[in-house]
Formats: sequence, structure tokens, C-alpha cells
Amino acid sequence: MRVLLACCLWLSVFAPPAHAAQVERIEPANWWVGMRHDRVELLVHGKGIAAATPRLSHAGVAIVDVQKTDNPNYLFVTLEIAGDAKPGGFEIAFAEAGKVVATHPWRLDAREPGSAQRHGFDAGDAIYLVTPDRFADGDPSNDSVPGMREAANRANPNGRHGGDLAGIRRHLDYIAGMGFTQLWPTPFLENDQPGYSYHGYAITDLYRTDPRMGSNQDVRALARAAKAKGIGLIMDVVLNHIGSQHWWMRDPPARDWINHGGRFAPTNHRRTAIQDPHAAPADRQAFVEGWFVDAMPDLNQRNPHLARYLIQNTLWWIEYAGLSGIREDTFGYADTQFLSDWAKAVLDEYPDFAMVGEEWSINPAVVAHWQRGKANPDGHVPHMPSMMDFPLNLSLRTALAQADGWNGGVEGGWMPLYEMLANDFLYPDPGRLVVFAENHDSSRLLADLDGDLGLWKVGMAYIATIRGTPQFYYGSEVLLRGPKQRDDGLLRADMPGGWAGDRADAFTGAGLDARQRDAQDYIRALYQWRKRTPLLHAGKLMHFAPADDVYVYFRYDERRSVMVALNKHAQARTLALDRFDRFLRGRSARDALTGKPVALGESLRLPGKSATLLEIE
Repeated sequence: MRVLLACCLWLSVFAPPAHAAQVERIEPANWWVGMRHDRVELLVHGKGIAAATPRLSHAGVAIVDVQKTDNPNYLFVTLEIAGDAKPGGFEIAFAEAGKVVATHPWRLDAREPGSAQRHGFDAGDAIYLVTPDRFADGDPSNDSVPGMREAANRANPNGRHGGDLAGIRRHLDYIAGMGFTQLWPTPFLENDQPGYSYHGYAITDLYRTDPRMGSNQDVRALARAAKAKGIGLIMDVVLNHIGSQHWWMRDPPARDWINHGGRFAPTNHRRTAIQDPHAAPADRQAFVEGWFVDAMPDLNQRNPHLARYLIQNTLWWIEYAGLSGIREDTFGYADTQFLSDWAKAVLDEYPDFAMVGEEWSINPAVVAHWQRGKANPDGHVPHMPSMMDFPLNLSLRTALAQADGWNGGVEGGWMPLYEMLANDFLYPDPGRLVVFAENHDSSRLLADLDGDLGLWKVGMAYIATIRGTPQFYYGSEVLLRGPKQRDDGLLRADMPGGWAGDRADAFTGAGLDARQRDAQDYIRALYQWRKRTPLLHAGKLMHFAPADDVYVYFRYDERRSVMVALNKHAQARTLALDRFDRFLRGRSARDALTGKPVALGESLRLPGKSATLLEIE
């Protein structure tokens, strides 16, 4: 009887009450001592958790704010972390009526030395873009994972093929050997969607690597292994939307967490509405708040808790994984003020960090609106250091694919590219833009040019030698082509040699045909030369109006220069050199890729469909 009474007394004092609050997750699960961002708002999720009061006991850490939303299953708990706080783990307790009903572990870590001073990518770098699912399968055991909605099916162009972080890590020597110094994988976070999940842009957990790609620890290991080989890791961040199977969609943290109340309403894609002084407010709203597709719910970054969550998530991944840069997806589609706040928060923490935003517009004025230092008439203050140079990308493809117009008109030949580059006066810092011939969302340049290898080399030479940071898409060095009309599953084809039993192997060269070997050798020589040539990183740029299918420009400083002469005509051209006396008179030259001397007389012969690259001394 006494034992039974004692048990009842213990239960009355320590047992949680009926229907007590629960804790299912806390995000982020840790932070670091010494961060400038030292007030961390924790998202706490669990049934009925809003009825509980959080408590903790750890030297240097204090709870300074607790907020609720209209959903009783969430608390937002702000911790203040003192500069002298000690790293270590501790419990956060949650109490009701004075009784602890739930606990959850949390942790403070020490930062890596020099973390805040990390240097991001710049014009001295060259970026290699990969779609991880299609690059290499380093661990076949995780191709399909029990409990996840989509299994591997390599026969399906739009399915998962099994590429992973282990596959990328296995081929870091190849990437470095090709001359690339930065690695940009498309998103590798969890995409537990029922189909079409391989691309990574429908994220279902912002703090978890997709198990079919690897683990969070594998991301950090990849970054460290890449750094040891002179390669930085760029993370593809998505702030605008999530996947429809994200756990938030089963229990949204607040009614206004997802735009349009969680119901699909498509975006109008009217990106000019942001800057347009005449735009109807409804058009701006439809652009920012509309969804891409019903599988990608659009986030409402005007909710302050969501805004802090997304900012902290970005800071967490930079610190955790040791990133050297961020590529931000669908940049202009998110709330305008939030984008400014987000980028500023990142640069406040990491002043020399690198970020590039995707604004898919052919209008340089639209792209320039988002770059740091731009004085915008509407008062928007941007903090993004770099943007993807879509205007130059589209102009290059147009110029290569069409014949010269009459009288050198803008409607033909090199003139669209020449005149687009002239718009650099719109950008605060055009040298920070990321330039590219193709990416994971476009047809490949080779397809656009109907397989013309000569013109393809011309385009690739342009990207490697013009101002800005070049980005190259995996597999093009071995002439992956895909269809001319965009078909994502086919243009994001498997890298030859990334899977056991492949007939050809891009990494070893086995099974490649003569054209593939030629293309690969060309890209390797081009980017290794770029890597060791500072003029292509920081040299000034002067271009000359195109004539007779030839476009000439120079990268130069006070003593030396690099001459680039692009001939897009099928026939050889004789280029008179008197026009370039400023750079050539009394100088010697050598072929940049072979090192062979080149005579500089009155003229220079340019082979048909070729890029002539000369070092002038």
C-alpha cells in the first residue's frame, strides 16, 4: 500500500499532465559562439508546445524573447549568446504549471578559425556547375532510400539517377585538373517529392541533406576535401519557395507562412513590375506572391519569423559546411525588402563572402537593380555582390547562332553581344557578374549551334576571357548536347563515366571519340590558362566594334595585354592590325594556349570559326 501511495505521489509531482506539450524538432539545432548574429530565434515545433514555457541553464546563454503564432504547435524562442559563452550541449526544457513536460537537446559549437574572414569567389575563379543526381554515383547503396517517395530509375530522363555527394567528391581531382576553382552543385537538400525530385529545387527540409545524396556530414566533408584541392563550395539556396511535401505544409507555423493561404495561385512572371514606376500594385503582388507550380508553395518572407528562419538557415549552412559562396535561386521573386535584409545579414557576418543571384531577364537594367551599390529610383537598397549575367548569356547565344546583318546592324552578327556589353554602365560593378554560355535551365550551347564545334569553342573562349566570373556546365567539355528545345531531363544528362558500366568515361578519357577528346582538351587548356593569367581576372577591358564577322577585344594593364579575336564566319578572315596599334605596335605575341610565337605584321590570319587568343608583351 505504501509503495502504491509513493508511486502515486511521484506521478503527481513529476509526471506530465494529460495532453502535455510535446517537442518534435527545434531549428536550428545548434549555433556557434562568437557569431555577430548572436540572437538566435529557435523554431520549436510540437503538439501544443505554445502552452509551455521554455527554460535552460547554460553559462552565457539566456532566453530573451518567446513569441507565439496562431498555431498552438509552435513557439519562437530567442536565445542571446554571450561572447564568453562556452561551447557544449545542454537541454532546453518546456514546463507547464511549473512542471517540465518536455526537453530537447541543443548545442553551442566553437567556430572554425578565421571563419568570419573567409574569402568568397571572385573574377579570379572559374565555377563548375553540376546537377548532383546526374554527375556521378559514388554510393549505389543510397540510390533508393526506404521511406522516401521517389526511387531511382535511370531509364527515366525525369527521374532520379543516383548521383550523389560521394560521386562529386570522388572526382574533385578531375574538376581541379580542368582548371576550375569553384564547385556549384544544384540543391542537395531533402526533396521528398513523389516525382521529378532529382533537380533539388522543391526542398522539403531546409536543414537536412537528401539521404539519396548523402548526409549533412558528407556536405562538410565535400567542402573540406574540395578546399584541400583549391576548390570552393558554392551552395544553391532557395528562398522563394519550398516543396509541396515540406513538413510545414502538414502543419504551417502561421496562417500567413505560405502565400495565398497555402493555395496554388501562379506567378505572372512580370519581373519588370518591381522596378516599373507605372506598374499596377496588383501586378507586383502577383509576381512576388504567386507560385511557380503547385508543387512549389511560395513563401511569405514578410512574416518576420519566416524571414529570420531563412536568414539563420543561410548563416547556419555557411558556418556548418564551410561554404565559399552562395547562388540564390529565383532571386527577384521573393519579397524585395527581405532580399535586402537577407543579403546584408550574410555580409555583416562574412564581409568578404560571395553571393550571386538569379534574375532571369534579358534587360540589364532589371538585373542591375539588384546589385550592391546600385542607386535605385524606388529607394531599394540592394546588398547582393553579384548577379548572373543573363543579358550577356542570351546575347552571346543570339550572336553565335545568326549571320551578320547588313551594314553591321544590331539585327545580325556580333552586334547584339557588342552592344549588350556596352550596357555595363548600368551595373555598379560589372566585374563581379557571373558569365555563362549555358546552365541547368537552358538548352546546351552545342545544341543551339546544331553541333558546330568551331562556333562552340568561340562561345566558350568568350566566356573564359570576358569580364566577370565564368561558370561552366558539367559535361559540355565532352559534348553533352541534349535537344535544341529545352527539355530539362535530357539536357541534365548523366556524365559519361559517372556510373559503373558506362560505355565512355569523361574522367579517364576511355571511350571518348575524337571530337569529345578535342573539346575536353580545349576546355582544360582554356581554363588552366585562365587560372594562371591575372589579366583575365582583373585586367581592364576594351572592345572594338565588330566588322566582317570578327569581334576583337583586349584585357590589359599598364604593361601587358591579352588579345581575343573571335571569327564566327566559316571562312578565314584577314584582320588588319593597324586599328589595334595601341596594344600591338612594337610588341611580341604568342599563342595563349600553345605558347608558340605569333608574328604581328600588318595583318593577322584568323581561321574560320575560331577564337585567336594571344598574349601580348
